[in-house]
Amino acid sequence: MMSPGSIAPHSGNGRPGAWVIAGGRTLCASAPFGVMGIVNLTPDSFYDGGCHADAVSGLAHALKLRDDGADVLDIGAESSRPGAAPLTPDEELRRLLPVLAGLKREAPGACLSVDTYHAATAAAVLAQGVEIINDISACRFDPELLDVLVEYKPGYVLMHSQGRPEVMQQAPCYADVRREVRGFFEREMARLVQAGLPEDRIVLDPGIGFGKTLEHNLTLLAHPEDWLELGRPVLMGLSMKSLFGGLLGLAAAERGTVTQVATARLWERGIFWHRVHDVAATRRTLRLLAALDAR
Repeated sequence: MMSPGSIAPHSGNGRPGAWVIAGGRTLCASAPFGVMGIVNLTPDSFYDGGCHADAVSGLAHALKLRDDGADVLDIGAESSRPGAAPLTPDEELRRLLPVLAGLKREAPGACLSVDTYHAATAAAVLAQGVEIINDISACRFDPELLDVLVEYKPGYVLMHSQGRPEVMQQAPCYADVRREVRGFFEREMARLVQAGLPEDRIVLDPGIGFGKTLEHNLTLLAHPEDWLELGRPVLMGLSMKSLFGGLLGLAAAERGTVTQVATARLWERGIFWHRVHDVAATRRTLRLLAALDAR
């Protein structure tokens, strides 16, 4: 079996998972699914804020997720939970750079993603060898980020959101959430490609919980074909999210099982990439489904 994050063509069971990242390399998963492990270097993230906020514990957690089988390590220094206050790029980099340096030293083969919308942060981490930028803003919060993407041509997560984190959950409103999210992807992919970012660098994230009510989230999750029809891989970020609290009354610490159920269901519907806190549990869940699917 290939090691997590290895580079080669792969689409397992017809699910389109191949993703070109910085340097023109094709990232593929070690199985017919891909797992992105969440590394929060934040004091205030909704689930594990403060648990890995210093460089030593952040690096240790990232290495654990690598050992658990993460294909990609997604490292974030600014919380994007509803109501979160923004950071300056200088503060963001103060948190990020020691952990990135440690990973380059101790896990030189790991595929690294950074969760940022700041152009200055993205340029600095891409220059350090990061291969993916995970952006909640579609280059809207800092338009210069688009120039950085065109220059470095990394893997890029194009995510839908409605409003900045500090206000996005105040009054989310859509005439037709399915049509509007799909139209956003069509429009923004065209804008990125026209600017000079190759389409094969882009994966799509519907932004569950980002400027959406419980009903909006459930409607989107019931129809993943809306985005799969666009021909790009989809990255799903459901792990431990508040929709499970709204629907089932579960506190954040109680959402592990339902996260696995939802992840399993969406993989069966064709979602290849999954951004999660618990990498080991997700790999067990999806390995079981893949084994059953192959029979």
